[in-house]
Amino acid sequence: MSILYSIFSILLVISLIAGVIRIVLGPTKADRMLAAQLFGTVGVAILLLHSVYTENWVLIDVALILSLLASITVIAFVKLGEVKT
Repeated sequence: MSILYSIFSILLVISLIAGVIRIVLGPTKADRMLAAQLFGTVGVAILLLHSVYTENWVLIDVALILSLLASITVIAFVKLGEVKT
């Protein structure tokens, strides 16, 4: 089972690297914001994976709060785009 968690962790880190590339190369602000949203999603996935692996169930609550904060940032980004147009 440990190998499975390692494989998932490596895939999540690869996803984070792809997000960094998108932030650096992204031609628009929307691309950069979606990459930042990817960081929130991958962060939640890493926390949930670590929570199950270590049986530390408090991390599930932390992941829930992180997902709520990530969704609030998307709402703020959309509202900011509406104001400027």
